Amino acid sequence: MTPARRAFDICLAALLAVVLAPLILALALLALALQGRPVLHLSERMRAPGHSFLLVKFRTMTPDPADRGVSGGDKAARITTLGAALRRSRLDELPQLWNILRGDMGFVGPRPPLRRYVEDFPDLYARVLRDRPGVTGLATLVFHRHEERILAACRTAAETEAAYIRRCVARKARIDLIHQAHRGPCADLAILARTLVAVIGRFRKRPRGRE
Repeated sequence: MTPARRAFDICLAALLAVVLAPLILALALLALALQGRPVLHLSERMRAPGHSFLLVKFRTMTPDPADRGVSGGDKAARITTLGAALRRSRLDELPQLWNILRGDMGFVGPRPPLRRYVEDFPDLYARVLRDRPGVTGLATLVFHRHEERILAACRTAAETEAAYIRRCVARKARIDLIHQAHRGPCADLAILARTLVAVIGRFRKRPRGRE
């Protein structure tokens, strides 16, 4: 990550943290009242091969100590009513401003993967994670909804794992690598703008299925 990109991320994250602080506090109190503790969900993710961090989100599911892997239809019953709304609007990701300020990730880049996939596909993720992970990215815009549909059809953890590995990992990586090869300030701003438009569109839509 260049110093200019890092400075942009810090300035924008700090500004958003101040502007959105009332909303973040209100969501935290609402989550506490409706779902109880913990309010936040911490998930180990990889910033680079061999370097992990704790990704912070608002909790959207009932806790399960045995939880592992990506979310598919097998976890749909655990999504709370508030959690479904937070996921649909992506408001569950607001606490990631803390991760950006810490330097764990930026606004634009590949979504940070779970350790297990980085260890299972070391060569692939060694290339993808040359870019610092981000809250959004080209793969998020292009492939995320398709990935949701693929995984929503899975009914067991084993099905979800197999579908994710077979149908998602390599395809997302290819899209991330395309962005990596052509990224620049204009491309990043365009992705941020398109993400904002997509989030507003999803926020206005009525919930469907597991969303």
